Amino acid sequence: MESVLSKCENQITIFTDYLEEFPDTDELVWILGKQHLLKTGGTGPSSDAGWGCMLRCGQMMLAQALICRHLGRDWNWEKQKEQPKEYQRILQCFLDRKDCCYSIHQMAQMGVGEGKSIGEWFGPNTVAQVLKKLALFDEWNSLAVYVSMDNTVVIEDIKKMCCVLPLSVDIADERISDSLTASNHSKGTSAFSLTWKPLLLIVPLRLGINQINPVYVDAFKECFKMPQSLGALGGKPNNAYYFIGFLGDELIFLDPHTTQTFVDTEENGMVDDQTFHCQQPPQRMNILNLDPSVALGFFCKEEKDFDNWCSLVQKEILNENLRMFELVQKHPSHWPPFVPPAKPEVTTTGAEFIDSTEQLEDFDLEEDFEILSV
Repeated sequence: MESVLSKCENQITIFTDYLEEFPDTDELVWILGKQHLLKTGGTGPSSDAGWGCMLRCGQMMLAQALICRHLGRDWNWEKQKEQPKEYQRILQCFLDRKDCCYSIHQMAQMGVGEGKSIGEWFGPNTVAQVLKKLALFDEWNSLAVYVSMDNTVVIEDIKKMCCVLPLSVDIADERISDSLTASNHSKGTSAFSLTWKPLLLIVPLRLGINQINPVYVDAFKECFKMPQSLGALGGKPNNAYYFIGFLGDELIFLDPHTTQTFVDTEENGMVDDQTFHCQQPPQRMNILNLDPSVALGFFCKEEKDFDNWCSLVQKEILNENLRMFELVQKHPSHWPPFVPPAKPEVTTTGAEFIDSTEQLEDFDLEEDFEILSV
């Protein structure tokens, strides 16, 4: 019986793959007792071509963070070489399957809560918000994802989010957990030693109105020099790239616009990773051709990494007359109180949770970033 079902599923999959040969019509087609729309095959989009480039760039930035988290920043992939088990687990996070925590399916569905329909193009800020929310369901990587608001990074809020009780401490006693704040941590008054939850820091920015303001160029390039750098998300309208560095006044980027075939876990539990890596050399573009909407990424595995990042920002970013973004010690008094994001109280897995768009209302929508003065 299982073999028969498997054969039927394969036939339906093949049918979906060949929908392009059918006429472009809203008329229903019936297959095995079910009705389907020809435009979707009844299962939604069968490809992210034309709309998923920014989501893929977000995956690339996050994948780099996970490599730094588990394998170290100096680790390099070598073709045909046996890789660490952590590497295979990282790949599993990004497979094009609904049950993988950072799959294109999960990102697109979570984007519904950000006002983006499935199949609609995302901007850098939307991808950042999606990654922040999906990370709440990812216990293995255990990342703290902070997305700055109003071009401002708040040190106090990040420390409050990243300085947590170790797993060995019973957090059922609310009196203990309430007493452990970032302030008493920094003063060393806590009876417990807090651990640092690895930080993925994303700073969405608007560096101009219709084009990037040249006054930000030097500061933008400085961010790629920082040892915590994860590059930047950006590109041109409806055409996203993952920027990883620069040469002179040219940005170096990876282009996600090469359509790849679906890859799944093999019988031995491994993933064929050839298409997960560059199929062609990185490309370059003049920095002034960059769309002003960008999102900078940084990864701080330990607290000392974040403290070092703050020092670099003070030195290289905040000394400019027109600052690219702000770094402040205390939470602004006119802002709503900062509450570290937490996984909603549901009894399902993350994949099942975001399968229902109604339950996405449990998440608060984030305001978009404001335009900087030019």
